[in-house]
Amino acid sequence: MKAILLAAGLGTRLFPLTKDKPKALVEVQGVPLIQHQLEKLKSEGFTEVLINIHHFADQIIAFLKKHKNFGLKILFSDERDQLLDTGGALRKAADFIRGDDPVLIYNVDVLSNISLKDMLHDHRLTGASVTLAIRKRKSSRYLLFDEHNQLRAWENIKTGEKKGDWENKNLIQAAFSGIHIFSSKSVDLFPNKEAFSIIDFYIDICDTQCISGYFHDESFWLDVGNPETLAEAEKIRI
Repeated sequence: MKAILLAAGLGTRLFPLTKDKPKALVEVQGVPLIQHQLEKLKSEGFTEVLINIHHFADQIIAFLKKHKNFGLKILFSDERDQLLDTGGALRKAADFIRGDDPVLIYNVDVLSNISLKDMLHDHRLTGASVTLAIRKRKSSRYLLFDEHNQLRAWENIKTGEKKGDWENKNLIQAAFSGIHIFSSKSVDLFPNKEAFSIIDFYIDICDTQCISGYFHDESFWLDVGNPETLAEAEKIRI
C-alpha cells in the first residue's frame, strides 16, 4: 500500500522550533514527528511512502537515511524551488498516485490512533473518489456534508467566506483531520496550475465526484502544528 506524507510546510506556527529544523523533525515525547507517522503507516501495512520536502529538506533526507527509512520504501517529491500547497503537492505526485489501489494522504503534524485500515475499507465500500477523515470538533473552518456524508460546501466562520452549494439547509458541519484517501481516477481532474489548495479542489469537483466524509470521533486526534497543542501532546499517551 502507498501513502503520501505532506511534510514540506514551513512550520511558521511552531517558530522558533522551526528556525533551524523542519517541522517534520520537531519532537513529541523525544521522537520526531516524521518518525511517529512512518511507524504508524508501517504498522498498518503501508510499504511505500512519498514525502514532499522543502524547508530544511536535507535534514529530513539525512534523518531517514540514518534510520534506513524505517524499513519502508521512501520517495521524495522535491519542492525546494517552490512550495506547491497541498493540491499542487498531489498534482506533482500524480504518477505516484496512479494505479489500481487508492493512496493515503497524511499531514506530518497530525497525531492520531485512527484505524487507517478501517478508513480504507470504508473508502472501497463507498466507491468514493476521495474519502476525508473528519470530526465534530471546534474549528474556524468547516467542511459541510449532506445526509449521505457527501461533501457539499466549505465555510470560514471567522471571515464569513463560503464555497460550494448552500441550497441544502441541512448540511452537517465537520472539521477536516488532515487525513484523506485519494483514488487515481481523480488525478486527471487536477487544475492546470502548480500551486493550489486541495480543499478548494475538492469543493470544485464535489458536484460531479463522490467526496465522502469518514467520521472518526471515537479516535484520538491532535494537530500538533502549534506550541499549545505540541505541549499538550507531551502529556498524553501516544
